[in-house]
Amino acid sequence: MKLSKLRLISGAVLLACACMAQAEIRLSDPLPLAPEVTVGKLPNGLTYYIKKNERPAQKVELRLVVKAGSILEDEDQQGLAHFTEHMAFNGSTHFKRNELISYLQSIGVKFGADLNAYTSFDETVYVLPIPTTNKENLEKGFLVLEDWAHGLKFNPADINSERGIILEEARLGKGANDRMNKLLYPKLLNGSRYAERMPIGKESILKTFKPATIKRFYNDWYRPDLMAVMVVGDVDPKQAEAMIRQHFGKLTNPPKPRPRLYAEVPQRSQTEALVITDKEAPDDTVFIRYPIRPAPEAVTIADYRRQMIENLYGQMLSARMQELTQQANPPFIQGGSSMGKLVRGYESFSAYALLGKGGVQPAIDALVQEDERARRYGFTQDELDRARKNMLRNYERAYSERDKSDSAGFVAEYSRNFLEQEAIPGIANELMYAQELLPQVTLQEINETVARVIPDQQKKLVVFMGATPKPGDKASTVPTQQQLLDAVAQAEQKKVEPRAEKAFASKLMDGPPAGGSIVSETLNSAIGVTELKLGNGVRVLLKPTDFKNDQVLMGSTRFGGQSLFGDADIYNARYASAVIGSMGLKDLAPLDLQKVLAGKTVNVGASLGELSEGFGGSSSSADVESMLQMVNLYFTHLRKDAGLYQSFIGKQQDLAKNIMLQPEAVFYDAIQHATFGDGPRVEGVPRAADFDKVSLERAFDVFQQRFSSARDMTFVFTGSFDVDKIKPLIASYLGTLPVTDLPHAYRDLGLRPVAGVVKKDVRAGSEPKSTISITFNGGVAYTDEQKLTLQALGEVLNLKVIEVLREKMSMIYGGGFETTMGQHPYGHYSVALTLPTAPENVDKVIAAAFAEINKMKADGPTAADLDKVKLNWITRHQKSMQENNYWMNQLVGSVTQGRDPAQILQFEQRVNAITPQALKLAAQRYLDMNNYVQVVLYPEAKKLSGSKVSPVKVR
Repeated sequence: MKLSKLRLISGAVLLACACMAQAEIRLSDPLPLAPEVTVGKLPNGLTYYIKKNERPAQKVELRLVVKAGSILEDEDQQGLAHFTEHMAFNGSTHFKRNELISYLQSIGVKFGADLNAYTSFDETVYVLPIPTTNKENLEKGFLVLEDWAHGLKFNPADINSERGIILEEARLGKGANDRMNKLLYPKLLNGSRYAERMPIGKESILKTFKPATIKRFYNDWYRPDLMAVMVVGDVDPKQAEAMIRQHFGKLTNPPKPRPRLYAEVPQRSQTEALVITDKEAPDDTVFIRYPIRPAPEAVTIADYRRQMIENLYGQMLSARMQELTQQANPPFIQGGSSMGKLVRGYESFSAYALLGKGGVQPAIDALVQEDERARRYGFTQDELDRARKNMLRNYERAYSERDKSDSAGFVAEYSRNFLEQEAIPGIANELMYAQELLPQVTLQEINETVARVIPDQQKKLVVFMGATPKPGDKASTVPTQQQLLDAVAQAEQKKVEPRAEKAFASKLMDGPPAGGSIVSETLNSAIGVTELKLGNGVRVLLKPTDFKNDQVLMGSTRFGGQSLFGDADIYNARYASAVIGSMGLKDLAPLDLQKVLAGKTVNVGASLGELSEGFGGSSSSADVESMLQMVNLYFTHLRKDAGLYQSFIGKQQDLAKNIMLQPEAVFYDAIQHATFGDGPRVEGVPRAADFDKVSLERAFDVFQQRFSSARDMTFVFTGSFDVDKIKPLIASYLGTLPVTDLPHAYRDLGLRPVAGVVKKDVRAGSEPKSTISITFNGGVAYTDEQKLTLQALGEVLNLKVIEVLREKMSMIYGGGFETTMGQHPYGHYSVALTLPTAPENVDKVIAAAFAEINKMKADGPTAADLDKVKLNWITRHQKSMQENNYWMNQLVGSVTQGRDPAQILQFEQRVNAITPQALKLAAQRYLDMNNYVQVVLYPEAKKLSGSKVSPVKVR
């Protein structure tokens, strides 16, 4: 299990499982296999993993994992590993073309969101979640996996139809990053085969390959000795094993199988630099890749201990790099260095920075010198103690949630075990190792490890990637290759001193404020929600659950927000909460807060939205008091720090300075202004000049105006807490909040979308790609039923987008309808259609989309299509009803919308009440062909000259 994947836990569980640490741990022992998972192998070599897991209930996660990806393609097959994955949905032994997707939709499985697959360099993974409410579903699910494994048909007509879809997928990936990466990867991967086998492949091959060519790939590599079947969920393990043997035991390997080899990555022979620029690159970055080395596998407990040490020093080095960004004039916007995976079997130490206005030299100085400081002087005991607390807490949380974790997380872990040999000893064993081994890790051992791992002036690749200088730009920040090498050499020669640990407060607050009280308490027994009225008038909703063992979520809301401030203050209001969040609380800067909260699980943030304001937060059960303390400090002890403010504004300006070089940003900005005009309240893409209109004093005042009083605010808590135990904390920290009078209703500023038909073409970007945006907006007398009906309309239309525009016409890869309906500041709706496609197909795609809209208005949906949407919604709702976040959103929504929160219990009834006729009427009402905004992105017009200018340059 990766440490970064660990989930939440309750502190109380530590006592319950501490006895495990008493078992003797011998470092030489091999890592065991988690006892809760069954791992086996059929005689034909197929591996299987089975685990019974009841989260979510009545659902099983099926996977077919194949150790075959683009790295195995022959010269004439480039792109066909990925193409094979697509063909798995286009006809097999038991499912004709389009039958598979239609069948799965009919049992509540949504294409894309649930049913999916991916192809990488070394593997192809098929994702199939199956509801187990019907016994036949599971049998059909195994039949689907069996067909994927050895029953694909590769009908020539189906291949030809799929070519257009994959070419559209390739088109989506085109742009500055793709162009620059094609120059970067050969150098980054030291000329290995990986750089020659990008999964998307070559367009010339995708357009022209013969069916026999893709069949050769399938027959060579889709074989049982390279496959794993995974079954995790609400299923009987014995039944699952029997079904695996039934469906996969008959598979055979080729008589003379091709050897499955993994590509080698050569060692770097010399230090070199690479400078790549592109006229559409939105930012400048610098990257240093140190020597690549084979990544050791975790086989023994000693290996596991080594990985824990790597995570400890990685966490400490990351904290130091983050601290550099908190300076008034930081050396980079974001940056860091770490040992990380490159490709399967290889790792490398690397450093990276997103550059600010200072450019290359200060960023390289900071990266190289901070690494050198750690290598030479190591870390401090305080840093190690904090990192150890955080790591142990993560293990504890994961152990606590072992019976409340979703099946998808487990199956991802087992996939990594099969593909990369990642150990899966199980969280009980992992916690035992952490409890026993972490305290034994000494500072000397950490520092000796860091001295070995962090490179010392070794051969390296230094890369700059950024925006092409504009003609006549005398202040270009683009370096030459030699300047890059010189910058690193100079940084390596500069003297570094040991890092001084700054003193900071040891706790957030001295204790709970006195005087708070609860004046009333009522229970809504239908939904298990307790409502409290505090002595200061603050309202609190409490929904205790057992969905997670150690998760508490907090939210709060009231009306007001940016709408209460005039146009002259819009930028200060828009960024006020971000400015305040960048400066910390009380006498603690953000990084000091992290240090004080080491070993705790707590997070709180404030938000000043357009019409409302409030808080969002989360904590473990044991850390609820810390979460409430942070809320209290937001009202009573804001922190003003000119240096951190300057750092925040400077970084935002740097991030925004080149954003309009991106075609997507130009397109989004055009949509916003075509829809709402050019007023100051229209929020398009942020420009660097926007932040010149923000001042520390005014942003601070704006935030303080809204958050100096908790008057009329409602707080919501969901999760693993005891109502009687949390009430005294709420009374103390929320019941003592100031409640001075202030406006607590939003202002309707009259911002409305344009009426009539508006069409606008936008030309941006050098790649032959377009995106269509068509948005129907209007006013409406809001009801929850109408909102649900509109959502259903959008979902049914999305079935048609897949069926017609993708599968039949092969003119898009993705895209579709998205609907919204709200009641504030006035009743309004929006139906937005987004369709990326080829420029030459824009008119055809628009015509096809409008044809489907007109069919819906004339005939309504089929009952079968509507039933697919309903079943998927009900299936998802049943899962969501066991999630704290869903309840949080529903309860906060009941406050802002003024509805009975118990309405959540009628969701299935309301969904089942939707009729095809209701959708037909909704289409006629909301898809008004006399009232929409159409914006189309086309590539920029080519200059008529004798020379061809490339958007990307390498030096």
